[in-house]
Amino acid sequence: MILITGIGNDDIKYHNTRHNAGFYAIEAMRQVLRFEGFIAHTPLKRDRLLLSEVAIVRWGQEEVILLQRNQTPMNRAGDAVKRVYDRYDIDEFILFHDDLDIKLGEYKIQKGKSPKGHNGVKSVEEAIGTKDFWRVRLGIDNRQGQDIPGEEYVLQKFKKEEREILNGAIIEACDDLIFTELFEKWI
Repeated sequence: MILITGIGNDDIKYHNTRHNAGFYAIEAMRQVLRFEGFIAHTPLKRDRLLLSEVAIVRWGQEEVILLQRNQTPMNRAGDAVKRVYDRYDIDEFILFHDDLDIKLGEYKIQKGKSPKGHNGVKSVEEAIGTKDFWRVRLGIDNRQGQDIPGEEYVLQKFKKEEREILNGAIIEACDDLIFTELFEKWI
Protein backbone atom coordinates (compact mmCIF):
# COMPACT_ATOMS: atom_id res chain seq x y z
CA MET A 1 0.00 0.00 0.00
CA ILE A 2 1.11 3.55 -0.73
CA LEU A 3 0.77 6.01 2.14
CA ILE A 4 0.26 9.62 1.06
CA THR A 5 0.39 12.01 4.01
CA GLY A 6 -0.12 15.74 4.18
CA ILE A 7 1.13 17.34 7.38
CA GLY A 8 -0.07 20.49 9.06
CA ASN A 9 -1.52 21.85 12.30
CA ASP A 10 -4.94 20.44 13.19
CA ASP A 11 -6.08 23.27 15.47
CA ILE A 12 -8.84 25.45 13.95
CA LYS A 13 -6.80 28.60 14.59
CA TYR A 14 -4.34 27.39 11.95
CA HIS A 15 -6.99 26.96 9.25
CA ASN A 16 -5.82 28.48 5.94
CA THR A 17 -2.27 29.10 7.17
CA ARG A 18 0.81 28.51 5.05
CA HIS A 19 2.01 25.72 7.35
CA ASN A 20 -1.05 23.64 6.39
CA ALA A 21 -0.19 23.31 2.69
CA GLY A 22 0.21 19.55 3.19
CA PHE A 23 -3.38 19.27 4.42
CA TYR A 24 -4.72 20.97 1.30
CA ALA A 25 -2.76 18.55 -0.88
CA ILE A 26 -4.54 15.51 0.54
CA GLU A 27 -7.99 16.76 -0.44
CA ALA A 28 -6.65 17.67 -3.89
CA MET A 29 -5.09 14.22 -4.28
CA ARG A 30 -8.42 12.61 -3.38
CA GLN A 31 -10.14 14.64 -6.09
CA VAL A 32 -7.45 13.98 -8.73
CA LEU A 33 -7.47 10.23 -8.05
CA ARG A 34 -11.22 10.15 -8.64
CA PHE A 35 -10.73 11.37 -12.19
CA GLU A 36 -8.06 8.76 -12.90
CA GLY A 37 -10.27 5.73 -12.29
CA PHE A 38 -9.43 5.11 -8.66
CA ILE A 39 -12.28 4.63 -6.23
CA ALA A 40 -11.63 7.51 -3.87
CA HIS A 41 -15.14 8.56 -3.03
CA THR A 42 -14.90 8.06 0.69
CA PRO A 43 -14.32 11.26 2.63
CA LEU A 44 -11.51 11.55 5.11
CA LYS A 45 -12.62 10.06 8.42
CA ARG A 46 -11.14 10.72 11.83
CA ASP A 47 -9.42 7.70 13.36
CA ARG A 48 -8.47 8.52 16.94
CA LEU A 49 -6.15 5.52 17.24
CA LEU A 50 -4.18 6.70 14.20
CA LEU A 51 -4.21 10.34 15.40
CA SER A 52 -5.33 11.12 11.85
CA GLU A 53 -8.00 11.64 9.28
CA VAL A 54 -7.69 8.86 6.71
CA ALA A 55 -9.29 7.60 3.50
CA ILE A 56 -8.64 4.33 1.69
CA VAL A 57 -8.39 4.48 -2.10
CA ARG A 58 -9.10 1.39 -4.18
CA TRP A 59 -8.15 0.26 -7.65
CA GLY A 60 -10.89 -2.24 -8.46
CA GLN A 61 -11.31 -4.25 -5.27
CA GLU A 62 -7.74 -3.76 -4.06
CA GLU A 63 -6.86 -1.18 -1.41
CA VAL A 64 -3.83 0.53 -2.91
CA ILE A 65 -3.50 3.97 -1.31
CA LEU A 66 -4.09 5.38 2.15
CA LEU A 67 -4.51 9.15 2.34
CA GLN A 68 -3.66 10.69 5.73
CA ARG A 69 -3.78 14.07 7.47
CA ASN A 70 -2.27 14.13 10.94
CA GLN A 71 -4.51 15.31 13.79
CA THR A 72 -1.56 16.28 15.97
CA PRO A 73 0.48 19.46 16.22
CA MET A 74 2.79 19.80 13.19
CA ASN A 75 5.91 19.16 15.26
CA ARG A 76 4.48 15.79 16.35
CA ALA A 77 3.21 14.67 12.93
CA GLY A 78 5.55 11.69 13.13
CA ASP A 79 3.41 10.20 15.92
CA ALA A 80 0.48 9.90 13.50
CA VAL A 81 2.59 8.56 10.62
CA LYS A 82 4.17 5.95 12.88
CA ARG A 83 0.75 4.69 13.95
CA VAL A 84 -0.23 4.18 10.31
CA TYR A 85 3.05 2.33 9.68
CA ASP A 86 2.31 0.11 12.68
CA ARG A 87 -1.20 -0.78 11.44
CA TYR A 88 -0.67 -1.12 7.67
CA ASP A 89 1.90 -2.73 5.40
CA ILE A 90 3.34 0.39 3.75
CA ASP A 91 5.33 -0.21 0.55
CA GLU A 92 5.91 3.41 -0.38
CA PHE A 93 5.51 6.72 1.45
CA ILE A 94 4.87 10.19 0.00
CA LEU A 95 4.85 13.23 2.28
CA PHE A 96 3.32 16.58 1.25
CA HIS A 97 4.44 19.61 3.26
CA ASP A 98 5.02 23.35 3.07
CA ASP A 99 8.48 24.64 2.20
CA LEU A 100 9.79 28.16 2.81
CA ASP A 101 12.81 27.60 0.56
CA ILE A 102 10.55 27.39 -2.51
CA LYS A 103 8.58 30.23 -4.06
CA LEU A 104 4.80 30.18 -3.83
CA GLY A 105 3.36 28.32 -6.81
CA GLU A 106 6.36 26.04 -7.25
CA TYR A 107 7.10 22.57 -5.86
CA LYS A 108 9.76 19.88 -5.85
CA ILE A 109 9.35 16.12 -5.66
CA GLN A 110 12.44 14.57 -4.07
CA LYS A 111 13.47 11.47 -2.20
CA GLY A 112 15.81 11.18 0.78
CA LYS A 113 16.46 14.90 1.27
CA SER A 114 17.11 16.50 4.67
CA PRO A 115 14.22 18.34 6.36
CA LYS A 116 16.14 21.68 6.32
CA GLY A 117 14.72 22.86 9.62
CA HIS A 118 11.13 21.70 9.03
CA ASN A 119 10.20 20.25 12.42
CA GLY A 120 7.19 18.35 11.07
CA VAL A 121 9.39 16.52 8.57
CA LYS A 122 12.01 15.89 11.28
CA SER A 123 9.30 14.37 13.46
CA VAL A 124 8.25 12.02 10.66
CA GLU A 125 11.83 10.96 9.94
CA GLU A 126 12.49 10.24 13.61
CA ALA A 127 9.23 8.32 14.05
CA ILE A 128 9.69 5.97 11.08
CA GLY A 129 13.48 5.79 11.37
CA THR A 130 14.35 6.85 7.82
CA LYS A 131 14.40 9.73 5.39
CA ASP A 132 14.20 7.37 2.42
CA PHE A 133 10.74 8.47 1.27
CA TRP A 134 9.26 10.83 -1.30
CA ARG A 135 8.63 14.43 -0.29
CA VAL A 136 6.48 16.86 -2.20
CA ARG A 137 7.81 20.22 -1.09
CA LEU A 138 5.11 22.83 -1.70
CA GLY A 139 6.48 26.35 -2.05
CA ILE A 140 4.86 28.93 0.22
CA ASP A 141 7.42 31.76 0.18
CA ASN A 142 5.89 35.02 -0.99
CA ARG A 143 7.60 37.43 1.43
CA GLN A 144 8.92 39.63 -1.41
CA GLY A 145 11.57 41.36 0.65
CA GLN A 146 9.55 41.56 3.87
CA ASP A 147 11.65 40.85 6.94
CA ILE A 148 9.40 38.25 8.61
CA PRO A 149 10.94 35.33 10.52
CA GLY A 150 10.03 31.98 8.99
CA GLU A 151 8.37 30.65 12.14
CA GLU A 152 5.97 33.62 12.08
CA TYR A 153 5.43 33.62 8.33
CA VAL A 154 4.30 29.98 8.15
CA LEU A 155 1.51 30.72 10.65
CA GLN A 156 0.10 33.62 8.63
CA LYS A 157 -3.11 33.06 6.70
CA PHE A 158 -3.05 32.93 2.91
CA LYS A 159 -4.54 35.76 0.93
CA LYS A 160 -7.21 34.52 -1.50
CA GLU A 161 -4.99 34.94 -4.56
CA GLU A 162 -2.05 33.21 -2.81
CA ARG A 163 -4.23 30.23 -1.95
CA GLU A 164 -5.31 29.97 -5.60
CA ILE A 165 -1.65 29.96 -6.68
CA LEU A 166 -0.86 27.24 -4.13
CA ASN A 167 -3.88 25.18 -5.21
CA GLY A 168 -2.64 25.29 -8.82
CA ALA A 169 0.78 24.01 -7.75
CA ILE A 170 -0.82 21.27 -5.63
CA ILE A 171 -2.94 20.01 -8.55
CA GLU A 172 0.13 20.04 -10.79
CA ALA A 173 2.16 18.10 -8.19
CA CYS A 174 -0.64 15.53 -7.77
CA ASP A 175 -0.83 15.06 -11.55
CA ASP A 176 2.96 14.68 -11.72
CA LEU A 177 2.85 11.92 -9.13
CA ILE A 178 0.00 10.07 -10.82
CA PHE A 179 1.47 10.22 -14.32
CA THR A 180 5.07 9.38 -13.50
CA GLU A 181 6.67 6.01 -13.97
CA LEU A 182 7.07 5.82 -10.22
CA PHE A 183 3.36 5.93 -9.51
CA GLU A 184 2.61 3.47 -12.34
CA LYS A 185 5.22 1.13 -10.87
CA TRP A 186 3.66 1.34 -7.40
CA ILE A 187 0.16 0.48 -8.66
